[in-house]
Amino acid sequence: MMSADEAKAVPEPLECPCEGGSLDKLIQPAILIVLSDGPLHGYGLAERLSEMPMFGGQRPDGAGVYRFLKSMEGKGFVASQWDTSQRGPARRSYEITADGECCLRKWLTTLEAYRDGINFLVRAARKATTK
Repeated sequence: MMSADEAKAVPEPLECPCEGGSLDKLIQPAILIVLSDGPLHGYGLAERLSEMPMFGGQRPDGAGVYRFLKSMEGKGFVASQWDTSQRGPARRSYEITADGECCLRKWLTTLEAYRDGINFLVRAARKATTK
């Protein structure tokens, strides 16, 4: 077992998964949750995602968000259309579909299972680090 002082002496790796920065699996339900409030452009979607605790106030990578949106559109979870109602270049607006709402309901079950597993890990880690 590593003491607390020894743990502090270990150099922090850059972009370590232990910092929680790699939550890629959770971007899909996060996008569906945000779009359940109504259609958004990609930039607005990224802004809303940045407000979620899992992003720690950081805007997610825009290119990554667009990749997920394209993939989700291919699966029928979101639909997009060009918005030409404002001045300037047309922007693509995204909205959740009926299939996306069904997917979000399935995600709810999955997220609850993740939460239960994480709660177990937290308790076990707390116990392991307080010996």
